[in-house]
Amino acid sequence: MKLRRIPALLFLILQIPIVAAFAWSYTSLSPESQRQVRRLVVAKPQGVEIPLERDAALEIAPLYDDPQLVSDQELAAVLKQIVPRFPAKKLKPNHVEHALRAWHVEAKFQDPEALSGEMMRDFLIDYRRFAASWQPETDSEIQPDPLLQEHPDNGVYVKWGRESNAASVHHDHLLACLTEAGLPLSQPVFTPNRQGLTFRDVLRQALRDFRYDERETEWSVMAFGLWLAPVTKSWRLTDGREMSFDMLAQRLLRGHKKIGSCGGTHRLYSLTVLLRLDEQYDILSDDVQKSVFQHLETVRDILKVSQFEDGHWPYNWSAGEDAVKKSDASIPIFRHVIATGHHLEWLSIAPESLHPPREQLRKAAAWVIERTVAMSETEMLDNYTFFSHVGNSLAMWRKTTPSKFWMEWEKMHPFEPKPKPITEPKPTVNVTPGKPGLSTEKH
Repeated sequence: MKLRRIPALLFLILQIPIVAAFAWSYTSLSPESQRQVRRLVVAKPQGVEIPLERDAALEIAPLYDDPQLVSDQELAAVLKQIVPRFPAKKLKPNHVEHALRAWHVEAKFQDPEALSGEMMRDFLIDYRRFAASWQPETDSEIQPDPLLQEHPDNGVYVKWGRESNAASVHHDHLLACLTEAGLPLSQPVFTPNRQGLTFRDVLRQALRDFRYDERETEWSVMAFGLWLAPVTKSWRLTDGREMSFDMLAQRLLRGHKKIGSCGGTHRLYSLTVLLRLDEQYDILSDDVQKSVFQHLETVRDILKVSQFEDGHWPYNWSAGEDAVKKSDASIPIFRHVIATGHHLEWLSIAPESLHPPREQLRKAAAWVIERTVAMSETEMLDNYTFFSHVGNSLAMWRKTTPSKFWMEWEKMHPFEPKPKPITEPKPTVNVTPGKPGLSTEKH
């Protein structure tokens, strides 16, 4: 039996009721259900458009001014060590991000070899400056991928990872550092092939790229908090998942306290940022706020018993008393600097009820000041990222910023260039025939 072919016009007529029924069903759905249908039919992530009403990020101000913890002279000595003097060639974004976060965009230095805040900013947001630093010196070298890259959705993607010194090390670290450094959303950024982009496009791309279950969320959480609060408490990710500050806080609370970058200390800073934002803007539910506070209380109690007699907190601070009783000599000293400096940093913005006794804080500061001032220029460059947190935290304990303190300090203590070493000219060879020897004549 032959199958009759349905004429094309008749086929189209038959489809009209079906399409109409679908359209009626679609319009009767809730906005959320409509979004789910679009995502399934189009098979393309839906764009995230969150109101970004402010041009400047919120700031979390330090709460204390304790000259017994760090005096003016001690703070100046530490900040002198972290003045950003980096080689112009193959400048590491990770170094610049840390330096700019500590010093801020307005920083200026009398030392002509130091990078100002604006110079560091421009290296991070202008492809031309980045490319000039990473220009291959030989034909065999390959130009690294741009730090800032265009995205099809008119966003700006930041290349990150540990595989290259020309990339940002952590996801959203550049975003968070520029945010704390005072960059406005209207600040132009320059990628290799597109004009008219701004820092707002970097933030929007970060919101699109964020995944709740990624390994490191510390910097994303902090940046989102400083930009989104108090306009919104929840939003949608591109994979359709609902996100909120409650969920971000719960993500940071997950797992053992040692988990996370720098021995878990960045999680503590980001949680404290959320706590401070909630205090002012009520971005967390009562239950989650209570969980965050209790978590930080347990950290406080651990810090009380994990501090060594000389004042430092070890990198394995989360082990509590065992970190002291079973001291691990294999842990290098710079890791203890990481732990001590980072703990002092988050504690400078935390309520005093979350502090160990002030005397312990002062001992920790004394230890890390001594270690910082003792560093040679080479050692400081090799470990700059860790010591930048030391300088920033100590400035915060004087209720200031490194740039504000340092520019005032240099007014009274002008920069003095190091005297160049005097070297004697090398003796020349006397070429008088038959009488070889060394000439003592100076040229």
